Amino acid sequence: MKLPFSDLIAFQRDQLNFFTSRGHEATEPLLPLAMGVGNVFLVTDAELVRPILKADESVIDKGRLIYKLREIIGESSMVLSGEEHRARRGAIHAQLSKGITSTYVTEISAVIRQLCAQLTQREAFDAHEATATLAVRIIATILFGHGVLSPADESALIHALHLAEDDLAAQIFKIVPDLPWVRQRKKRKLADANRTMALVVDKTRANAKRHSLISALEKLNLSDKAMHEEILLNMLAGHHTSGSAAAWLLYFLARYPDIAEKIAEEARLISDEAGEIDGSQLAKATTTLAFVKETLRLYPSAYWLSRETKRPIELGGRKLKPGSSLLISPWQLQRDPRYWQDPEKFDLSRTHSGAAYIPFGAGPRVCVGMAFALLELQLFVLEIASSFDVQLLSPEPVNPPIPVITIIPPPMRMRLRPKMAHGKSQRKAA
Repeated sequence: MKLPFSDLIAFQRDQLNFFTSRGHEATEPLLPLAMGVGNVFLVTDAELVRPILKADESVIDKGRLIYKLREIIGESSMVLSGEEHRARRGAIHAQLSKGITSTYVTEISAVIRQLCAQLTQREAFDAHEATATLAVRIIATILFGHGVLSPADESALIHALHLAEDDLAAQIFKIVPDLPWVRQRKKRKLADANRTMALVVDKTRANAKRHSLISALEKLNLSDKAMHEEILLNMLAGHHTSGSAAAWLLYFLARYPDIAEKIAEEARLISDEAGEIDGSQLAKATTTLAFVKETLRLYPSAYWLSRETKRPIELGGRKLKPGSSLLISPWQLQRDPRYWQDPEKFDLSRTHSGAAYIPFGAGPRVCVGMAFALLELQLFVLEIASSFDVQLLSPEPVNPPIPVITIIPPPMRMRLRPKMAHGKSQRKAA
């Protein structure tokens, strides 16, 4: 018989191994977990994932495990439901879709090239440190407009993000409440982060470009507090999800130079005479897209999702009470040998679809920035592979990722050097 907290202790010891070991060995579609926080089940049958994520929010919705984050991200769209959630999501989606077809390709490519030019001047750099900085610059460009955020504002935002991120993971499955002085210290730190964020946002809102994401959010007439919370959520989401994925893309470019050369050729085929990538031709870069999707299969930034039943339902052969938590782990499902042949192998020939492929989630709460993230990561790979050689300086195999709210890549020292062809760089680097 399991002790009430036995699975929670195992989870806190090694989250990624917990999901893979429990999920791969499970013989039932909903595996009960002893997490000490009510009825908790791990969804091990991929065929149940989309019905859960697509269920009406009156039946299954985000629950108490996510609501614990309100102290950090406030009443942002991550925790909202109903009409307010749909309104904010609709505004963000509409603006991102508009940008993808107009300005984003040029703006993102410029930010990538700028960072690459800086990295080539360094003997070595840490992959995630570099790509997390890149992710902040890109999301700031989308939020405020290209060139609006100063280097000082960027540094302040990164500092504020780090202050907020420190406590995110610990909030989810906390058994014992923080001692009063610990709680006060965390509150002060979070207040510092929010003040910094508010100062930067208020300073830049006045100069935000008309096509920026802030301009779309302002049409919703949000309060200053709601605006700050929504921007903090977008910064947090964009910082580590895209930043982590881009670090793994660098890693695989270094490991597979033959694939990198194929991607470089695709970049040349879809670029104009000035060396600028033509966004309308991205669909032809099939190797690049497969490269991004396979990286997201092995290293999905969000390694688990949570939902909660709002009324009695029958699911996976079980009768669930209201308040039952359902945990879904893309990390586990996307490495499950029941759904993937040789699942630990990096293989571009896979079909990246189906019930067990959910790096962005699914249903009405699927990542609102999914199309934008794919665009951003494709452009990153194309720009890097076409103009640079990536060298991994850290010993192989690298350490496992570090799970917090997202999975953070381990330290990976790398070097970036311009490709040379007949004494000249093949494509413009900056």
